[in-house]
This record gives sequence, structure tokens and C-alpha cells, in this order.
Amino acid sequence: MDIIQVVSSFLNTRFSLDNFKAHESETIDSVKRNVEFKGTNLWILIFAIMLASVGLNVNSTAVIIGAMLISPLMGPIMGLGLGAAINDFNLVKKAGQNLLIATVISIGTSAFYFYITPLDEAQSELLARVSPSIWDVLIAFFGGMAGIIASSSREKGNVIPGVAIATALMPPLCTAGYGIATGQMLYFLGAFYLYVINTVFIFISTFIVIRFLKYQKVNFVDINREKKVKRYILFLVLITVLPSTFVAFNIVKKTIFNRNANLFITNEFALPNSQVISKNYFYDTKFPKIEVLIIGESIGKETQAFITSKMPNYGLSNTELVIKQGTGGLGQNEIASLRSDLMEDLYEKNTKVIAEKEALISALRDSIKQFEREDLHVNEVFMELKTLFPKVKKFSMNTGNYFDEEGPKDSTCIVFIHFSPKATNKETDVIKQWLKIRTGFPYVLLYEL
Repeated sequence: MDIIQVVSSFLNTRFSLDNFKAHESETIDSVKRNVEFKGTNLWILIFAIMLASVGLNVNSTAVIIGAMLISPLMGPIMGLGLGAAINDFNLVKKAGQNLLIATVISIGTSAFYFYITPLDEAQSELLARVSPSIWDVLIAFFGGMAGIIASSSREKGNVIPGVAIATALMPPLCTAGYGIATGQMLYFLGAFYLYVINTVFIFISTFIVIRFLKYQKVNFVDINREKKVKRYILFLVLITVLPSTFVAFNIVKKTIFNRNANLFITNEFALPNSQVISKNYFYDTKFPKIEVLIIGESIGKETQAFITSKMPNYGLSNTELVIKQGTGGLGQNEIASLRSDLMEDLYEKNTKVIAEKEALISALRDSIKQFEREDLHVNEVFMELKTLFPKVKKFSMNTGNYFDEEGPKDSTCIVFIHFSPKATNKETDVIKQWLKIRTGFPYVLLYEL
């Protein structure tokens, strides 16, 4: 029992929001101030939409993030959640009206921009907003949770800007405007659905947190009506989540198909005299297909049948395999593209080989210069030694390692000298000491020739 109390006390201390909660009236007033779109808020929204549209148009992530940071769209959505949680139906009505106005103005502004811009090609940042999935639901829900908890606390920190970036309300609206401006309704529907997902789950997370914090309700609602409202909310969640779950399921299946297809080609097309030049995967729930282009030695029907028989081992039982050999089955555009790819690959390989050879030549030049410096050094040492010790007639000096009972001796100077007349032991000792100082080697081995 003591352990349970300790754990319970620890959890309450660490996870309780009561110690950090701002006064209810302060949070409610803050949310209400950001609900209405008039004057400043409306102009900020228009400029943020234009900024996000430009960012999507030129594929600039930084510009899109900037637009999301200054967007005031979170205000009415949180107002809806707060109003529903505390039974303030006037706030719900006001927030709903303003959200509708903001949505219409945002789509209209972005549609106007994309109608007049000369850049009408859909970039990757824009295309990323047309296929929402269950992960967008999770992002909106947890982002909304973070946003309302931060809004209801005394220390807001930098959570709200982060939520604005994560939930990304602006880009879907701009993409919806692009769909209208270019007459591509699938773009409009996909992007607007993503916007609905973000809106609904920010609303839901706000509702849950406010109810959890037990804010005082404005109007009394009987239990049956409250249950009815909860059923409406549950229904709203379900109709929002189900399509995104289906999309996410297909995305996962396509990812698994592509991974299995890539593994299959890597393992089964490792042919000794042929090479895979290109591969294309076409995922379909009923008729998936893999196309492979091979150059080199032609593979026969028996080999093709054997490779095809391996497909079930990779989860590709119902997949059609199309093997193209050489360039006979290709169109002019495909041949031109292949030629371009081969030339680019050849250029990259040649560039790499040239760079490696240049590095080797440079290293050899450095080695030659080092040898020249060493020869010059030996010559200098010999001339100095001959001046100090006239008996020295011939001289050779090298570096290396040698071993004795104590182990290896690194950095050893090995010297061969011919004296005439013969040098005494004292003279050789003096020469050794001089060579140590002159060359900087800790060990000097001197041999007489």
C-alpha cells in the first residue's frame, strides 16, 4: 500500500496540471480575443495566405514555415473546442462563423494568387498536401493537445508557434486554392480534407483538455443533451478519420510492395553478364506490376521463368513481371533518357577516376620532394660532419626501426661511416651524440665501413 501511495504521489506531482494552470477567466479571454477576424487579424490572415502561396509556388520550406508562424487560424478552432467544452454556445456560434469566413477568404486569396502567377507547375511542397492520411490525424490531435495545454498554463513558452508549424493549417488551404485556380478538383478535395482533419482534431483535443481541467460551464445542459453532443462529436471524429485510415493503409501497402520489389530485383537480377539499368514499380490493389530494363547478355525464357518463380518468396505472388532487354522495346524518349543517364553515369565515373589519379600524382610528387629534401638533409649533415671530423671519408644515413631486449626502438637513425684513418671509440661516441642533436633522433646506430 505504501508503494502504491508513493507511485500515486509521484505521478500526481509530475503530471498534474493544476500547479501550472492559469486562471480560467484568463484563458477564456485569451481564446476569445483570437476568435474574431476583423481589422488586424483579417489582414494578417490575408498576408499569411499570400506568403504561404508564394512559398508553395516556389517550393520554399522556409517561407511556408514563416507563413504558418504568423497565421491566426488557430484562434477560432480553439474557440470552437472551448465553447463546446464549457457549453458557451454563443462562443461556438461566433467561432464557427469566423472560422467559415477565414476559410473562405483564405481559399479565395490563394486561388487569386495561383490564377495570376506565371508559375503554374505543382511543386513537391504543394503535392505533399493532397493525400492526407492517419498520420495527419495524429499530428493534428497531439498538436492541438499541446496547444490548448500551453494556452491554459501560466507560462505559454514557445509551444503555440510549434503547434502552428506542426498542424499546418495554411498550406492545405493554399493548395485548395491552387486546385480551384487550375481546375484540378482532386487537388482541392485532398487539400481541403487535410484542412478539415487539422480543424476537427484541434477542436477535439481542445474539447478534451478543457473538460479534463474541469472549467466551469456557462450554461446548464441536461445529461441527455450532453450525451447527444458527445455522440455528434464521436460521429464527426469517425467520418473524419475513416477516409484517412484508408489512405494510410494504402500508403503502407505501397511502401511494403516497393520494398519487396526492390529486394527481389537486387537479389534475383544479380546476373554475371547482364545489368539492370532501370526499374519501375506500379502498385495496384488488383494488378501490381514490376518493369525491369536489362542490357548486356540476353537472358532466355527459362531463366526468366526461374526468376519469376522466386516472386512469391518476396510477397509478390500476384505481381506481373515485365523484363525488357536491350533498347528494342523502348520509345525514342526512353532511349534518349537512358542515353542521358548512361552518359551522366560515365561522366561521374570518369570524374572520380581522374580525381583519384590526380590525388595519386600529387602524393607521388610530395614523396619525390620529400626524398629530395631528405637527400639534401643527408648531404648537409655529411658536409658539417666532415668539417668537424676530417677522418670521415664516406657517409650514409637512413631512418628505421630496430629491436633489442627491451623491445622496438622507434625513430632510429642508422648511420654508416668510413673513417680514414680509423676513429677511436671516444670519437665515435662524440659523433653519435652530435648526430642525435643534429638530426633530433633519440636513437643513433653507427656502423663503421
